[in-house]
Amino acid sequence: MKKVIEMNNINVYYKNICALENINFTVEEKEFLAILGPNGGGKSTLLKLILGIAEKSSGTIKIHGDDPKKNKSKVGYVPQFTKFDKKFPINVEEVVLMGRLKSKISFFHKYTKEDKEKVGEIMKELNIFHLKNRQIGELSGGQLQKVLIGRALFMDPKILLLDEPTASLDGAAKTQIYALLKKLNEKMTIIIVTHDYGVVNSYVKNILCLNKKLYYHGEKGMDSKLVEAVYGCPVDLIAHGVPHRVLGEHREGIF
Repeated sequence: MKKVIEMNNINVYYKNICALENINFTVEEKEFLAILGPNGGGKSTLLKLILGIAEKSSGTIKIHGDDPKKNKSKVGYVPQFTKFDKKFPINVEEVVLMGRLKSKISFFHKYTKEDKEKVGEIMKELNIFHLKNRQIGELSGGQLQKVLIGRALFMDPKILLLDEPTASLDGAAKTQIYALLKKLNEKMTIIIVTHDYGVVNSYVKNILCLNKKLYYHGEKGMDSKLVEAVYGCPVDLIAHGVPHRVLGEHREGIF
């Protein structure tokens, strides 16, 4: 299987603070990977490295065999919908079309007929075409997450990164999003940052456990000793929809 991400001896420091230490792993084509770990454990930094917007202090990283900055078009990114401004006066179709914009193109860029046709196809695939004229503030959390996924899909990425795609969603919406990602995984590599191991375990192929250091990368399944090593305290990751339910004494400063 083709390797789409390769990290070797990666270290990241912000001044004197270590964000990531000696990270080594590979991700294969059409892998569905969940990244687990406590807040402040380096998950966001790892995503930024893959996106080519963070600088490593040492080590090597390749995306499809090349520098991440040269392969940005091959990586799509879906932020947490809770961080998206729902009051912004823009509708669903316009948000998905934003996936066409590049940093040097004006927000008022004139879209082509092909752009409009493509956005229609994406909205139909995600089952949000009927919402195309809906202002984003009128959407449910699950609907908005699909819209942001649609925006990331516009440039036909080979790798799709999602930052806690089901945060604050109810059980039914979570199931819909993960079912959608499983379908998308048939044609692209999916990497999600999540705390929701109970749901993810039914969909992902592999997991990566991160807390500045890489504690585990492989098939699903973690024992209690590994969980405690990653999170710094006993945590129940099996509870459906209850992220990080602490079982024992929680040491201050871990989360």
